Amino acid sequence: MSTRTKENHTKPLRLFKIEQAIQNLSYPDVARLMDELEVSRRTILRDIDELKIYYNAPIEYDRTRKGYYYSDNTYFVKNMMLTESEVFAVTGILPLMERYNNTPLKKTIEKVYDTLSQMLPNQVEVQSSFTNDVEFIADPIPVIPETVFNDVFKATKLHKIMTFDYRSISATSWSPHELYPYKIYNQKGDWYILGYSPHRDSFSTFTLARMKNIRLGDDFTPDPDYAKKIHIDPNFGIWNNDSKPKTIELVFDKSVNTYILERTWHKNQKCHQNPDGSVFLSFESNQLQETLYWALRFGAAVTVLNPPELVKMYEEEVRKMALKIK
Repeated sequence: MSTRTKENHTKPLRLFKIEQAIQNLSYPDVARLMDELEVSRRTILRDIDELKIYYNAPIEYDRTRKGYYYSDNTYFVKNMMLTESEVFAVTGILPLMERYNNTPLKKTIEKVYDTLSQMLPNQVEVQSSFTNDVEFIADPIPVIPETVFNDVFKATKLHKIMTFDYRSISATSWSPHELYPYKIYNQKGDWYILGYSPHRDSFSTFTLARMKNIRLGDDFTPDPDYAKKIHIDPNFGIWNNDSKPKTIELVFDKSVNTYILERTWHKNQKCHQNPDGSVFLSFESNQLQETLYWALRFGAAVTVLNPPELVKMYEEEVRKMALKIK
C-alpha cells in the first residue's frame, strides 16, 4: 500500500480521535496528541487546521493551560469524515440504486442519501460533476406495491405461510396460491420469492410484481434439507425444475464478436474466438427456457449447437415468429 493510500485510510480515524481528545480530555497539547496517535508534530497541527477549516470546529488554544479546547462546549463533529474518493464513490453508487425505484426500498435509499448529505462537511457537495456527466439507464421493471413487498419479506423472515392471488405471465386473471416462503431473490432488478407450493408439491418461484392480496397465516418449520431440493441457475434463471444441467453450446457471428468476448455470461462458461472471427460459447445450465429467450436476442447472429432439446426449441420459436410475418 502506498504512503498516500495509507494516509487516505488512516486520516479520517485520526481526525476523529483528535476531535474526541479535545472533547473529552483536559486541554490536550500537541505532545500528548503526538504520543497517543504516533504521528509527527506537523501532522497534528495540519489535522487541527483541517478540523477548523473543513469541519468548522471551534478549536482554540489556551496559553495558560497550554492545550486545546472548544470555545463552544456544545459542538461535536457530526460530519462523516470521508475522503474525496469515498465521496465520489457514494455519489456514483447511489444513482445505480434507481433499479429499486419500484420497491419501498426507494424511500430508504433516499433517506440514506439525505443522511449522508447532512453528515458531510459544508464544503463538500454531494451533487458532484460525476452525477451530472453520467446518466444511468435502467431496464423497465414492474412496480411492486409496498404492501406486497413488506408482507413477503415479513413472511420469509418469520416463517409464515402465505396465501395470495397470482397472475402468471400468460394468464388473463388471478388465481389463489399458498406458499411456504424460503428465500427472496433479486435478479436483474426483478424480485422473486422461492418457496414450497402445496398445490404443486414442489419448490416454486413467484414474481412479487404479479402478487396481490397477501395474507400471513400460521408459522411453519423450514425444511433443513430444502437447499438440496432447489434446482436453479442464478446466472440464467431462478425457476426451479428437476431437469439436470445440460451443456449449452452456441456460436456467435463475427458481427457481435467483441460484445460476446468482453462479457462473462455464466460463471462456468468457456468462451473463445474461432479462426474465422466467430465466437464459441458454452456453459452448463438447467434453465433452457431462459437460455432460449436470451439467445433469441441475437437473431441471426447466433447458432444454437447443443443440447438437441434447445436446438429444437429455438427452431420452433423461429418458425412461430416467421408465421406472424404478413
